[in-house]
Amino acid sequence: MALASADGRVPVRWLFWTMAFAAVVAAFALLVAEGGRMAVLFAIGLAMGVTLYHGAFGFTGAYRRAISEKDISGVAAQLIMIAAAILLFAPVLAAGSALGRGVAASVAPVSVSMAFGAFLFGIGMQLGGSCASGTLYTSGGGNPRMILMLAFFCVGAFWGSLDLGWWQGLPGIGAVSLAETLGWTGAVATQLVALGLIYLALRLLGGRHKRSLWWDGSVSWRDLLRGPWPLLLSAGLLALLNWITLLTAGHAWSITWAFSLWGAKAAVLLGWDPATSAFWSGAFQQVALARPIWSDTVSVMNIGIIGGAVMASALSGRFATHAPSTPLSVLAVVLGGLMMGYGARLAYGCNIGAFFSGVASTSLHGWLWILCAVPGNYVGIGLRGLLRLDQGQQAASPA
Repeated sequence: MALASADGRVPVRWLFWTMAFAAVVAAFALLVAEGGRMAVLFAIGLAMGVTLYHGAFGFTGAYRRAISEKDISGVAAQLIMIAAAILLFAPVLAAGSALGRGVAASVAPVSVSMAFGAFLFGIGMQLGGSCASGTLYTSGGGNPRMILMLAFFCVGAFWGSLDLGWWQGLPGIGAVSLAETLGWTGAVATQLVALGLIYLALRLLGGRHKRSLWWDGSVSWRDLLRGPWPLLLSAGLLALLNWITLLTAGHAWSITWAFSLWGAKAAVLLGWDPATSAFWSGAFQQVALARPIWSDTVSVMNIGIIGGAVMASALSGRFATHAPSTPLSVLAVVLGGLMMGYGARLAYGCNIGAFFSGVASTSLHGWLWILCAVPGNYVGIGLRGLLRLDQGQQAASPA
C-alpha cells in the first residue's frame, strides 16, 4: 500500500519515514555507546537494507525466473557480484589482517550433511518465496508473510543447532580452501573462469536477459532516493559492502548465525537449558547467549538490514503488505522458514554466508552449496506448482 493521504499528499509517508529514521538514530546512538565498531556495522547493515530493497535483489526469484522463464538477468548480476567480491577479498585475506585487526575467511567443512543442508535450503527458499537476505529486507518492507517466515527461520535454525552433532558425524573431507590448495593467484583465476563458464553455459542453454541490468535513459535524484535501482548497481554495492564488512568485523557478511542465536535466546526465555545441547555448550555460543543481541556482529547487521529496508520503503512510498491468503500459503511459509533455517545450520550458512561469502573466500563448500541448492530449487518450484503458490506469492517475491 502506498503511504499517502486521501487528498493525494504524502504526510503519512513522511510521518512513517520520520518515525523509522528516529528509531534508527536511537539504535545507532545505543551502539555508539557500546562501541564504535558495532555502530559502523549497523550502518553497513542499513546500507545493505536500502540496496537490497531498492534493487529488489534476492536469489529466490532470480533462480525461479532462470529455471522457469530462461531469464538469467538476476543470476548474471549475482555472478558479477561474486566476481567483484573475489577480487576485493583476495588481497585482504592473503594479508591476513586489515585496519590492525585479523580477518578470517568464510571457509567451512565439506560433508554429506553440508550438501543435504544446502539442498534443503533450496527447497525452502522456493516454498517460502524468499532467501535469507530477501527475508530480512522484505520483512523491513512491510511484508507480513516474510515476518512470519523470519520467525520460523529462527525456529528452524535453532532446531538444526540441536541436531548438528549427529549430522556432523556423517562423512566429510573437512574444510578446503582453494587459496591454500592453488595459491591466491590460482584460486582467484580458477573461480573467475568458473563464473564465466557458468554464464556461458546458461546462455548456451537458452538463457536470456529479459530485464535490463542498468538504467534505461536518464537518471534523476528521485530514482536514487525512491528506486528501483538496476541489478548491476545493487550487485556492485553489495560486493563493496561485503568487503567493508570483512574489514570492519574481521569476517565476511553472514546472516543465519543470528537466526540460530535469536531462536536459542527465545528458548532460554521459555525455560530451555543450554547445557543440554552440545552445540550451545561451546564457549563462543555461551558467551553469545549471555550477552545482549547488540553485542553480536551478525545480529546488529541483520537488524540494520531490516531498518534500512523500512526507511527505503517509507521514503519510496511502497511500504506494502502481502499477507498469506490461503491455508496452503501459510503452510508453505512455515515449512519454507523451517527448511531454510534447519538447512542453513547444517550447511554452515545460506545464500549469503555460505555461497556469496564462501566463494569470495575461495572456500570449496561455497561451490558445493550452490551445486546442491540449485536441485533443491527445482524441487521447490515443483512443490510451488502442486500447492498453487505462484499466483499468491509471485508479486511479493524478491528478484
